[in-house]
Amino acid sequence: MMSVLIFSVLIACTGKLVSGSCPQLEMSPPRVVVRFGDSLSANCTSSSHQTGGMGWESPYGGVDLTPGVSSLPFKMNSVPDWVIEPMCYVNLLDEMPDSVSLKNLNSMVEGQQYAIQCDIVNVAPARYLSVLWHKGNKILSPETFDESRPSPVNKSSVLNLIAHRDNDGTEIWCEAKLNLWPEAQGPPTMPSKSHSVTVLYPPTFTNPANETLELSAGQMMTLNCTATGKRVPSYRWQFPQAAQEAYKSQDEKQPILTRPFEHPGVYVCTASNSQGTVTKYFTVSKPSGDQTIIATTVRLLVVFALLLFLAGLVFMIHKGTFSCKKGDYLQGEPTSSVPV
Repeated sequence: MMSVLIFSVLIACTGKLVSGSCPQLEMSPPRVVVRFGDSLSANCTSSSHQTGGMGWESPYGGVDLTPGVSSLPFKMNSVPDWVIEPMCYVNLLDEMPDSVSLKNLNSMVEGQQYAIQCDIVNVAPARYLSVLWHKGNKILSPETFDESRPSPVNKSSVLNLIAHRDNDGTEIWCEAKLNLWPEAQGPPTMPSKSHSVTVLYPPTFTNPANETLELSAGQMMTLNCTATGKRVPSYRWQFPQAAQEAYKSQDEKQPILTRPFEHPGVYVCTASNSQGTVTKYFTVSKPSGDQTIIATTVRLLVVFALLLFLAGLVFMIHKGTFSCKKGDYLQGEPTSSVPV
């Protein structure tokens, strides 16, 4: 007796799903009608580029998971039952990588070039991968990859950077992105940890020019040798020969000296760190010669005038007033009527 049955197929998906549903699977033919005991065949095809493998499950003999295929046939030599429901399943690749990380992150020296590497581990399919670099608030041009293998692979992207002091403290990181669907439907990006760049550079004086100052008796003077640098600079002062004895007991390792300087000469400051040394000169001088003579002369005239005033005052107190005019007299002496 010849019987007719309808061959129905179930579809299943495994793996990490981002879209929330299976990729499109097509059965060929979509329906199979055979007589009881006859053979049958069908083919299951996946249209997804994420397919890692396919298989068939059936109580009457399935097909084991076959990696690397997107189409898999199912055959039965003899249909043993009136109702059979074989299941075609697809194993999806894990879209997002296992990890995204940076390396080659040692301290940098200003002016030298460095290659910072972003490692993406176990990503598939890599031909849809793009790597974005972030440098502070800037996003650099993405890098893509020419990769035909559908299975997970490791990929690396390199950022070449010439170190500059302006980069010191800048945050750098990378992120991996799979361009599988439109932006709104695609999987989220996977970023690396952020790294703060350290750039070493030599000291630079805040006020770079050498300075000339004039001594002013009793007044405070300031010599400012402040410098910036990475690492923080250390300071050392050298004093004129005449001033060394006065300052030998003091620890002059500060960038700024403020005191009443008494000795003219050249005061030398050096600022140093691991990247270099810079020197600044402070010339402390006496007032110019002409100014000194004028100032001394004025002081002597003032003193002489003051002495004359004091001498006249004393004479008036002891002797009284006098005048060279006719008719004047000295205190305590009689007047004379004899013509002179």
